[in-house]
Amino acid sequence: MEESLKYKSISYGELAQLYFPKISKKSAAWQLRRWIVANKSLQKNLKKVGFIPGKKNLTPAIVKVLIEGLGEP
Repeated sequence: MEESLKYKSISYGELAQLYFPKISKKSAAWQLRRWIVANKSLQKNLKKVGFIPGKKNLTPAIVKVLIEGLGEP
């Protein structure tokens, strides 16, 4: 992912599709949720930056924590 795009504000579904480009947006969002739920350390870090499950828009800080916790999409 380009550095300029890395930590911009993005929708949850759009980010999920970057991780899972071959499935629907809805399925990608569910799979991303499963990854987050399975990673307690990531959940803790997301909580620190104000992540609210179910929120559709992600701040650059949340995107940064997700990418650092899950790796590049």
